[in-house]
Amino acid sequence: MGHHDVEDSNPTNNETLGEVTESRFSRRALLRGSASVAAVGTLASLGLAGCSDDDDPVAGNPDQPGKNPTEPPNNTVSSLTFEPVGYSKADRVVLPAGYSAAVLYATGDAIYPGVSEYRNDGTNTDFDKRAGDQHDGMNIFGLSDSGTYDPERSDRMILWMNHEQIVADPLHENGATAAADNGGARPKVQVDREMNAHGVSVIEIQRRNGDWSVNKNSIFNRRLTAFTEMELQGPVAGHELTKTKASPDGTRRFGTLNNCATGKTPWGTAVTCEENWYAYFVRGDDQSARSASENDLLSRYGIRNDSGGWSYREWDTVEGGGDLYKRFDITASGATQLDDFRNEPNLFGYVVEADPFRPGQAPRARTALGRFSHETASFAPAQAGKPIVVYSGDDARGEYIYKFVSDENWDPADEGQGLAAGDKYLNKGTLYAARFKEDGTGEWLPLTPQNVQANGGDAQLFGTTADVLLRTRLAADAVGATRMDRPEWGTIHPKTGEVYFTLTNNEINDQGLENVTQVDPANPRFYRDPGSPDKDEGNPNGHIIRWKEQGSRAGTTFEWDIFLFGSDESQDTDNINLSELSVDSEFSAPDGMLIDPRGIAWIQTDDSALSEKTNDQMLAAIPGQVGDGAKREVTSTQDGFQPQTVTTYVGKSADEVQLKRFLVGPEGCEITGVVLTPDARSLFINIQHPSGKWPSPSGDATAIGNANRPRSATIVITRDDGGEIAV
Repeated sequence: MGHHDVEDSNPTNNETLGEVTESRFSRRALLRGSASVAAVGTLASLGLAGCSDDDDPVAGNPDQPGKNPTEPPNNTVSSLTFEPVGYSKADRVVLPAGYSAAVLYATGDAIYPGVSEYRNDGTNTDFDKRAGDQHDGMNIFGLSDSGTYDPERSDRMILWMNHEQIVADPLHENGATAAADNGGARPKVQVDREMNAHGVSVIEIQRRNGDWSVNKNSIFNRRLTAFTEMELQGPVAGHELTKTKASPDGTRRFGTLNNCATGKTPWGTAVTCEENWYAYFVRGDDQSARSASENDLLSRYGIRNDSGGWSYREWDTVEGGGDLYKRFDITASGATQLDDFRNEPNLFGYVVEADPFRPGQAPRARTALGRFSHETASFAPAQAGKPIVVYSGDDARGEYIYKFVSDENWDPADEGQGLAAGDKYLNKGTLYAARFKEDGTGEWLPLTPQNVQANGGDAQLFGTTADVLLRTRLAADAVGATRMDRPEWGTIHPKTGEVYFTLTNNEINDQGLENVTQVDPANPRFYRDPGSPDKDEGNPNGHIIRWKEQGSRAGTTFEWDIFLFGSDESQDTDNINLSELSVDSEFSAPDGMLIDPRGIAWIQTDDSALSEKTNDQMLAAIPGQVGDGAKREVTSTQDGFQPQTVTTYVGKSADEVQLKRFLVGPEGCEITGVVLTPDARSLFINIQHPSGKWPSPSGDATAIGNANRPRSATIVITRDDGGEIAV
């Protein structure tokens, strides 16, 4: 009942293309010297940053100053004032001097009045009325006194919270019971608890007298779980391969799974991203009952029939539970797809939109944004008369980065129109995959039937837009997108408009993943990490790539470089520690990331490579812009690996961007999810899957854990003097 393996389903050998252009950085210097900074407006009630027609860098803060307190945030941050914290292996949150952190919302906390306090002993059963587990991506939506959206509000808001998955044993009184230990069937009470602990929380929170709390009486509070009925919309809805016993017409589904990062739409709704959904399905030996193309499709999405009947959670084994449980067994056993659940996985792997202000509406899976392990959905600032643009990463080894461009142009009159606006902008458009070229430029490759077929895609498999989107990974394979070192979170710089993506790592482990040994300019390192307990090879520390769109945001060309490289600080600065990290800035496996409205980058880690030194952490930096560093040659010389030298493009050093450690978490955790109130005085982050006894029942996140069982939790960080965070 443990954590699933990291997926590795890309058999292709796609490489970067293009000719090396030696004049790249001199050209950039000219551009930097002549570029103007466009003024920024506020788009009515949503407070969105506006962009010029040619996407010049954007100046100013896209959020309005908070109402409480009245002093506006600092919009011209040039220096981080906190002293960096050191390494920590303690079972508590460590912060700089002058900062405090309180637990706001932990696994099992009640969200409605009358629901009992969480006992944290494995006996609570009503998780559809409680916080789910493994808190991850977050959004906040300011609430006016009348209950409408107010982006200026900093003391009352709706918090949208993803619950990625579960740590099963602490949820159950005596740990999780495997099917094999219970007559071949998992107990229904346990499976219900687990399925309800997945999904999303939508809760109202408020600050009174400086303290934050959940308003259990709010009309907005609700849970989305693995049972929640949802609509399938966009081109893939109704496709023959989405029809199944539980959804005969292929337009509805139940639940959302493995929700990782999230996004906030220009019209005021939230989206949640389905990441490792593939691991929840079990498949028997049914290859002969499926077509070759079906077998290839399942394999490309990590669903093979070599598991010996094992599934990640064994939810399909519940006796007498009905189709909502049986659907996780996708073996083709009936006469047609309507007699079994063979097509159930094709209903997952999407970006799902829901309206936090309209709790009665069913969420909608937006299939036009593609089907893969979505880690994020980052919306570019909306421009009147221009398309909506959304960036996504596919979080698996060797997968791709994508961009969606809507067919419809943005009309500010659609602000506040909820899912109806989502229908307009997110159901039709063009999906692109990124190719990072050797000369530091890149192009967006359209995933259209015409382009996929022109690059060798089978016309029968990619005959329609729906076919392409259902097989997004296979389409990206065909057009020659660049394989990346596990794309994770994306964020857009509010002042420059540049896009940043974390590439968490790519290492050879006990699975023997030989395709990790491919290097290219955008993923240039292969080495052995001395800090890793398993001495992993590949790119075990990860890096952060960024790019600047050329011309229109919806255009097809860009410039890129690598903002920061993760590394053990002791590694050589020629080929591994390229960002010259020190003991105060050392990090590995960047995962969550946000560039806040003031231009401060928050970088969160989900790491094992530095685990002998420190628990997971969050760092802060003040990034520059694409092209502010240098062109570098990087050579990989690891034993057993053919030496390769590639030319890459490295941003400023860690010292130059003031990178330093702001927080270290408790034992065994991942640091993830980050949002800042408009007044910049409350910072929310998540502590996911701690392994010790954190958090303390006292509610002080910085206290040594002494709980009955560990719990994931959202914490709120404030400065003791009431000032802005980090400055």
